[in-house]
Amino acid sequence: MSKSYPTNILVQLHSASAAWKVIDPKLTFGNLSLTKLEDTIERGEALKREITALEIQLTDLRNQRDQVYQTGWGHLKRLHVGIKAHYGDDSAQYEMIGGTRLSQRKPHTRKVKITKPAPTD
Repeated sequence: MSKSYPTNILVQLHSASAAWKVIDPKLTFGNLSLTKLEDTIERGEALKREITALEIQLTDLRNQRDQVYQTGWGHLKRLHVGIKAHYGDDSAQYEMIGGTRLSQRKPHTRKVKITKPAPTD
């Protein structure tokens, strides 16, 4: 979704408010007054502060999640190695925990290196 306002809207609103105060604070344009403009600025700044605080919390939660996932990945690797060592890498138990049984793996094939003939003069 594209935004239909400039990214520096609060800066522009502050500038317009300061200019409006110098020109004539009692001047209105329909239902738009200096007070209404300043209320919009305050609400925009409050929302910006709230978003910043939530982004910090979200960053913290993502870091906590990454730590838990990293620990879980270590547990999973250890489980795979343990089951493989205890039951073997071709066992049904190894397959049950997500491993690929030895008998079901594709055989390793070597890639044939093609050499180009030397250019003749």
